[in-house]
Amino acid sequence: MIDPIIFSFKLFNFDVVLRWYGVLVMLGAVAGAWWAEREIRRRGENGEVIWDAMVWVLPIGILGARLWYVANSIFSGVTFYRENPVHILYIWEGGLHFFGGLLFGGIALYFFLKKNGMDVWLFLDALAPATLLGQAIARPANFINQELYGQPTQLPWGIPIEANHRLAQYSDLVQFPVATTRFHPTFAYEMILNFLIVLFLWWLSRRYEDELKPGALFSAWLLLAGLSRTFIEFFRPDQARIGDTFISYTMVVSFGMAIVGAIMLLVRFGKLQLAMAEDWEDEYQVKKVEDKPKLRSRVKVSNEDVSDMDEPGEIVAPAKRKTAASAAKATTAKKKSSAKTSEKTKKTSAAKKPAPKRKSNSE
Repeated sequence: MIDPIIFSFKLFNFDVVLRWYGVLVMLGAVAGAWWAEREIRRRGENGEVIWDAMVWVLPIGILGARLWYVANSIFSGVTFYRENPVHILYIWEGGLHFFGGLLFGGIALYFFLKKNGMDVWLFLDALAPATLLGQAIARPANFINQELYGQPTQLPWGIPIEANHRLAQYSDLVQFPVATTRFHPTFAYEMILNFLIVLFLWWLSRRYEDELKPGALFSAWLLLAGLSRTFIEFFRPDQARIGDTFISYTMVVSFGMAIVGAIMLLVRFGKLQLAMAEDWEDEYQVKKVEDKPKLRSRVKVSNEDVSDMDEPGEIVAPAKRKTAASAAKATTAKKKSSAKTSEKTKKTSAAKKPAPKRKSNSE
């Protein structure tokens, strides 16, 4: 198995440890933000805003993901966090729930966008596939930590799980020997499904770019991501169940996401009428940046060029400037030509004038 710790060293009295889990989670977050930036820019908004939003969304999202994971563990009967509450802070040990990150991160994003006058639907459509991309990139960390696996399986792609990482129901090493028992890699199933959904949403956003209205892509994401996670929950024995049923709390939330997504799609394309959606915008409301005052160009120009400027700081096109200069030259040449013609005419007239008669001396 891969060592969860990449390297560690002691700094004064502190142990500095770099773990694969933290590296992959941060890599997924950065990759998702990069994807979202490109999609936001493609929709006409300033994509760099997402990096400012990440300052708030990322830590709050991680906090929510951790709290949801701990709550889910307690509901499933795990007493570890009740007996060791300080370990709730040990995020590097693993344990972040996707839905908690979505909920808390989504709330933080909403208030950030409202504060800055941004279109929420534009950002949701751009971020929806990015969240699944980031989650998929971070999923191998679960393999390294030997967590989020499924039931025992005989399938060739089953993975081994060491005894100290086994769930209570699989801790009997006689019934489930370490050497021969393999488990469903549910994290890998979810990673593959996430990549497929991302590719589908990317294709959908290009193929039907003119037909898709604000919120349609986010709605499709809710539907597909919800159905995907509902399917995965059938392979997750570590999730808290509702009573004695096979239904987990996460399964209910996932299926609820899918239902909400389906209803939003029907409303978005006019198949279902809801009073609350009557004012749903048909186009993204891109924030307009105020025009900055034009600065005087630093290009060195001659006095003749300055006279051809349309307004301060704006130099006319070379062709226009050339035409104006040519016109000025033509005018000057015409004046010179007229002056020469006038002078010549005067000389000609003087030549034709008859000479005065002289007085005769014989008279």
